[in-house]
Amino acid sequence: MSESILKKAISFCNENHHRLTFPRLNVLKIIASSKKPIKAYEILEQLSKIIKHPNPPTAYRAIDFWKKHNFIHRIESLNAYYICESDHLHNGGQFIICNDCGTVIETHLCKLPAAFKNTIKKNMFTLTNWNLEINGICKKCS
Repeated sequence: MSESILKKAISFCNENHHRLTFPRLNVLKIIASSKKPIKAYEILEQLSKIIKHPNPPTAYRAIDFWKKHNFIHRIESLNAYYICESDHLHNGGQFIICNDCGTVIETHLCKLPAAFKNTIKKNMFTLTNWNLEINGICKKCS
């Protein structure tokens, strides 16, 4: 886990009076150390190497905590989680996903494109968060 993510998490929890529990910290470390998006059961499997017989809700509560506070993203099409690589926290993101090797790249275009904003406004929809996923084949696999 990179030191910057750890520092950001510790600082965030201290400033906002959130408990940085052992399971929360370890779930964040597991997700951050994964080179590819990681599924919840894989997180639980790795957590069981650190915590004796963790219950699934323990992992899911930690995942929900970090997702709610924008430290991780859920890659919907893969049903997996990925560390936010942006230097700031945001409520949406775009991802380019290789169909062959599974590599995920966060594009860091953290503002929703104008065409989407206009459609949302036109339909009087209140946006809470968003993900845009683009699938294809990366340079290494093509």
